[in-house]
Amino acid sequence: MKKIILAIVIILALITLGASVYTVEYNDAGIVKQFGKAVRVETNAGLHFKIPFIQDVQAIYVGNRIYDIPQSDVITRDKKSMIADDYVIWTVKDVVKYYQTLGGVSARAEERIDAAVYNATKNIISSMTQDEVIEARGIELTNLITQKSNTDITGYGIEILTAEIKALDLPEDNKAAVYERMISERGNIAAGYTAKGEAEAQKIRNETDKQVAITLANAKKEAETLTAEGEAEYMRILSDAYNDADKADFYNFIRSLDAIKASLKGSNKTLILDRDSEIAKILYGEDLGDVSDMVFPAITDAVQADAEEDAADIE
Repeated sequence: MKKIILAIVIILALITLGASVYTVEYNDAGIVKQFGKAVRVETNAGLHFKIPFIQDVQAIYVGNRIYDIPQSDVITRDKKSMIADDYVIWTVKDVVKYYQTLGGVSARAEERIDAAVYNATKNIISSMTQDEVIEARGIELTNLITQKSNTDITGYGIEILTAEIKALDLPEDNKAAVYERMISERGNIAAGYTAKGEAEAQKIRNETDKQVAITLANAKKEAETLTAEGEAEYMRILSDAYNDADKADFYNFIRSLDAIKASLKGSNKTLILDRDSEIAKILYGEDLGDVSDMVFPAITDAVQADAEEDAADIE
């Protein structure tokens, strides 16, 4: 009999021990309930104890969860229809509040998330034009929707980490019109850049032509200045060369000889001069002074050379 009682005691002890311990897994939280009321929360993974038969434990996943929200139609401020396809990453922030409001059931939490994200997406997109929505899609639009959604679910102990539109499309009936408008706008932008580039190119060409004209004008001015300086220097040197009476007479004599030589062209070597002309005086040796002694032998030689050339031509 004692053995039976001992066996019963051991069995009851094992049952009591089994009912008084529980384990918490990684990324889980164990909410300990007593008569349906949450009395404490265990977030550390491992083995824990509770009051047997009076307390029970509900495991709640507190890691990140992904929820894919069904597509929904939204209307922009300029009355354009668009199709938004969102997904969210959410987590349990307050385990007790999550249990008290939603019973710790993830399906109920997702219903609240669905409504909050849809309302946030609809309100934000309805405050923008279609072009503004297209420009803001990405991080900007994601942040707006996430912040707006969280304001509607703070009382449930859950938090939306990211509410992102994974696809934002146009209804089939107005896709073509939107694409045509976008192509036209990009064409106008391209034309603007082209016109601006041509204007800049023309400006550069005009500036270059101006600089070339200025350079040529300066070069021409400098050339004329150098020419004038050269001519002035030439006249100065010439003036220095014939700055006395003898040199001046010699110069006049040489010029007269050049004139005689220029007139004796062709086969006719006859030269008719006035007796009082300066050339006749030179040929007669009048008023030449010492110059006649220097140049008459040269004249004789020149006339003799011309006569010999004419004789050679006749032969």
